[in-house]
Amino acid sequence: MNLSGVLFFPVTPFDPDHGLAEEVLAEHIRRGLRHRPGAVFAACGTGEFPALSEAEHATAVRVAVETTAGQVPVFAGAGGPLGAALSQARAAREAGADGLLLMPPYLAKGPNEGFTAYVRAVAAILPVIIYQRDAVAPTPEQVVELARIPGVIGLKDGLGDIDLIQRTILAVRREIGEEFRFFNGLPTAELTMGAYRGIGVELYSSAVFAFAPEIATAFLNGADHLLTEFYEPLVRLRSKVPGYAVSLVKAGVRLGGLDAGPVRPPLVDASPEHVAELKALIEHGRSLAGAS
Repeated sequence: MNLSGVLFFPVTPFDPDHGLAEEVLAEHIRRGLRHRPGAVFAACGTGEFPALSEAEHATAVRVAVETTAGQVPVFAGAGGPLGAALSQARAAREAGADGLLLMPPYLAKGPNEGFTAYVRAVAAILPVIIYQRDAVAPTPEQVVELARIPGVIGLKDGLGDIDLIQRTILAVRREIGEEFRFFNGLPTAELTMGAYRGIGVELYSSAVFAFAPEIATAFLNGADHLLTEFYEPLVRLRSKVPGYAVSLVKAGVRLGGLDAGPVRPPLVDASPEHVAELKALIEHGRSLAGAS
């Protein structure tokens, strides 16, 4: 599966009755596709995966597949309790998704062989990218073992431990080969892409692409001055409140004219003053992107 460029993680819009707003999601994805992302990752972290029912998750993935219409690969979030992860995987396969981003299991933490069995069960349904974050922090040797599971195609790093991910890449390249893919999955990943590119990781998820794809695309094309003028101030704003890695993205989508609705608990919506800061930052970033 060929993945390249910026990876698009759409938000999951909600309507005034708190249901999933299908047409808003479809329009959100259509707008992103105009900027040619490398893939669409539906109902994942930015899409409030933990707050979706299984039916809502299935709907979000179906809308993503129908809207992309084969233009780019579509991955769906899956994870949590094994039964839920399997159900999500089957629904994603039925919708026509190309693969899964496997989130960490919640609460339960067993030995390595338990997590390996968890991954094996889900990867039997659709190709899997493992999301390394929180309690999921395998050693390089464990990643090699996971990479040998049929259907496991990549690892997305949300830990930011450069020493660990470098050793993991070296081990996998030595034992498995170049076909296994690595992704930078840190929040506002553009800020750390210099470090990740230095160890051979080119793929990354861009939260900014969801609300300002022209800025994300300009950065991909070499507008490094955006790091100082846009991304670093965005990270400072994001760090003010827990959960803003999602809440600010949804606020940005609303600022772009799409009523994506609020975030769901336990997240909270960005405050009016922080939304005003975000608006000014987006306007500045767009002016810089246009001048690049």
